[in-house]
Amino acid sequence: MSDPLIELNDLGFAWPGQAELLDIPGFTLQRGESLFLKGPSGSGKTTLLGLLGGVQLPGRGSVKLLGHDLARLSSGARDRFRVDHTGYIFQQFNLLPFLSVRENVELPCRFSKSRAARASQRHGSVAAAATALLEHLGLKAELLSRRADSLSIGQQQRVAAARALIGQPELVIADEPTSALDADAREAFLSLLFNECREAGASLLFVSHDQSLAPLFDRALSLAELNRAARPQEA
Repeated sequence: MSDPLIELNDLGFAWPGQAELLDIPGFTLQRGESLFLKGPSGSGKTTLLGLLGGVQLPGRGSVKLLGHDLARLSSGARDRFRVDHTGYIFQQFNLLPFLSVRENVELPCRFSKSRAARASQRHGSVAAAATALLEHLGLKAELLSRRADSLSIGQQQRVAAARALIGQPELVIADEPTSALDADAREAFLSLLFNECREAGASLLFVSHDQSLAPLFDRALSLAELNRAARPQEA
């Protein structure tokens, strides 16, 4: 078996002057795996996602992505590593409202030469990659030049997914991206997301309160069980 994509060992984190918020003995995510992570309030979800992105550093233990210990990288190197290898789908999508749909999707390739190169290698150009992803995710070509803030919630969700997937990052992290959708729309979106992750060979870490989605994934875990320091107060 190949090395895991994500590997946490004896991970501990505490904010200054506070009790330990995360205490995770061990955790792995395999390459190409889809994992449902139930992240209720108080489980340390927000902090864990920050650690996986190298935005925060652990107080003890290690966070490894693709075999690299993030704490051993400089701040600038962590930023570059994050944009090269990780795509994010946020709960509020975080699209730039003044940019077009196409410009939002292409944004990671403006900051990552490796993702721009992978997008061009697979599709011929970054623009063609954006068009193909949006088409696969059910957005019509005439929407590409529209401002992101003119779209419906469901359309914005698809744009956010295409932005996360462009340039084939090895890891896609989705943080409650379906919370505003009804049940049918959630399952339809997840089917598209799974297909695109498989095409790109990406691992999917999907964080949600909605336990009904768990059977759709390769594996399901509760962060409250994984984190021995889980507290009911943390958002």
